[in-house]
Amino acid sequence: SLPIDRRTCKHLRQYRGEAAERERLGGVLASPATQPAATKVAPPLLLAHPWDNEQDLTGWFMSEKLDGVRAYWDGGQFLSRQGNPLHAPTWFTQGLPKIPLDGELWIGRQQFQRTVSIVRRQDAGELWRQVLYVVFDAPHSGGPFEEHRRLMAKVAREDLCPFVRVLDQAVCDSTDSLRKELDRLVTLGGEGLMLRQPGSLYESGRSYTLLKVKRFHDADAVVIQHLPGAGRHKGRLGALLVQLPNGTQFSVGTGLTDAQREKPPAVGSVVTFRFQELTDGGVPRFPSFVRVRTDLLAQPTPRTLLGALDA
Repeated sequence: SLPIDRRTCKHLRQYRGEAAERERLGGVLASPATQPAATKVAPPLLLAHPWDNEQDLTGWFMSEKLDGVRAYWDGGQFLSRQGNPLHAPTWFTQGLPKIPLDGELWIGRQQFQRTVSIVRRQDAGELWRQVLYVVFDAPHSGGPFEEHRRLMAKVAREDLCPFVRVLDQAVCDSTDSLRKELDRLVTLGGEGLMLRQPGSLYESGRSYTLLKVKRFHDADAVVIQHLPGAGRHKGRLGALLVQLPNGTQFSVGTGLTDAQREKPPAVGSVVTFRFQELTDGGVPRFPSFVRVRTDLLAQPTPRTLLGALDA
């Protein structure tokens, strides 16, 4: 967990010499491998279930689902969902309250990759000036969500910390208004919506008091290889290596049943997969297997990736 310019290893010591490395590190010559590993504890985050498209969410709090990096502020530092520290500069966190907050480090819509590349660096550099900490809950303030909102408005203020914002919430009027808002955000490049039940408490783990609503795209690809599984999938299919009409290759490992892993779609067959969006390199994010296209035996035409995005 040391900053990159403070790290060393046996290869650098052998190449540059012990004295040169010691001088570079200010007299301290220690490899991260020789230091005791810190105990990592994942923060107790509230997680969402997907909306079933039938439950009436009238009266629920509705907000945009941000495509950023989940970050738990424990009152002194940011932690990822897995409990890893996120090395924000002191000028970024100055002014944040000494109480826990739950939110996302976010640059903007369709900027997930750039956000990740910045917040997972360990040099706490100037690139953080592009990032905002968007707060959507105050986990340990007690009481229902409405009280959390009032507390966030008091402690997560832009005049105290210029890099913090409180996520806007609106009350859902009806299922029709929910769908219209979802359509509006998707058109703007957003990922979806989050719905929070009024009067609900903050709890650790997945809860039906928090629901996510989002749309996925479908597209077709050709199976070019069967990738072996590991863990509980050892000895059978782990993922399908597939190829798009433009030549882009990637693996699809979720959405497959046990039966399909035992007898996977044949190499050369066309499969439909579901995904959220494209990365900067044109690779579908979070692809999930849907079905085999029995009506297509070779290259997927005319239903291309771009056609699926336009659908």
